Amino acid sequence: MKALIKKLVESWGPSGYEYRIRELIRAEVQGLADEIAVDPLGNLICRVGDGETTIMVAAHMDEIGLIATFREPETGYLRFSNLGGLNKTTLFGNRVRFEDGTLGVIGAHDSWNAQSDLNDYYIDASSGNGDEPVAEGSPAGFWREMEARGSRLVAKSMDDRIGCVVAIEAMRKLKQQGGKLPNTVYFAFTVQEEVGLRGARTAAHGINPDVGIALDVTGTGDEIKNRKMRVKLGGGAAIKVHDPGLVVPPAIRKWMVDRAEQDGIPYQLELLTGGSTDAAAIQTAHSGVPSGCISIPCRFIHTTSETVDINDVQACVDLLAGLVSNPVKLD
Repeated sequence: MKALIKKLVESWGPSGYEYRIRELIRAEVQGLADEIAVDPLGNLICRVGDGETTIMVAAHMDEIGLIATFREPETGYLRFSNLGGLNKTTLFGNRVRFEDGTLGVIGAHDSWNAQSDLNDYYIDASSGNGDEPVAEGSPAGFWREMEARGSRLVAKSMDDRIGCVVAIEAMRKLKQQGGKLPNTVYFAFTVQEEVGLRGARTAAHGINPDVGIALDVTGTGDEIKNRKMRVKLGGGAAIKVHDPGLVVPPAIRKWMVDRAEQDGIPYQLELLTGGSTDAAAIQTAHSGVPSGCISIPCRFIHTTSETVDINDVQACVDLLAGLVSNPVKLD
């Protein structure tokens, strides 16, 4: 699984430009799904089984990025805008990679001012040969290789390539188990989550599921003087209770908790006070879809050093596979 994580997190795919990462995922799921399609917005939709209850599982392929908006005529430095939620305190000195492979370094007019406006930053993508290798309008993703530290994996774009890994590995586990599924499961690898949950919204309307499950990262409460929450790295799969975009129906939460307990899967309950997931979009499709979220605990979200624990990832895989391979009971 580590090799798959490395492949996906190091891939290029800012919001709206997911075609490279989509093809990598498509290659991984060939032979694991009964049907594979790409919808008009670019979501990769994989159907497994043909049972009575339709479950939609969503993990977003896109990553936080930026787009070059203007080249300074004298210096050639590139001004840029965000594709998703940039953390300005992490920008200075960071590296970005454009689609053609050009590497850029982010500079700032006042690098010591944590309150700098985005307009104070620029990208140096010069080659030293007097050429202008990057055109205005070019998107870029942040660049950093994945590193392992024991069971901890550190990389850019764990948000949400690690959710994509959970979906792929659950599909692989279902294939290995064999037999007929009691549900029809649509694994949706969605686009443009970081800019407004756009892919999940259109995919949910196309799939029209009975139940929705999002796979995404969540913050942890085990950092010094950080947010107050019970989720910790190494504590198991995080079953969402609430976030600003989603009030999880009690029946969905109970369904997930009961499965984790029956299968002996370590879990923890997640109450997130900032941010949301694809489940917030799925729940409002058509006349409404009861939706929940399996979250992967992650430190340093929206940086190039997002950190997860491989044991938590495995717990999420096992929980997801257990949920979709058994009849859905929402009491």
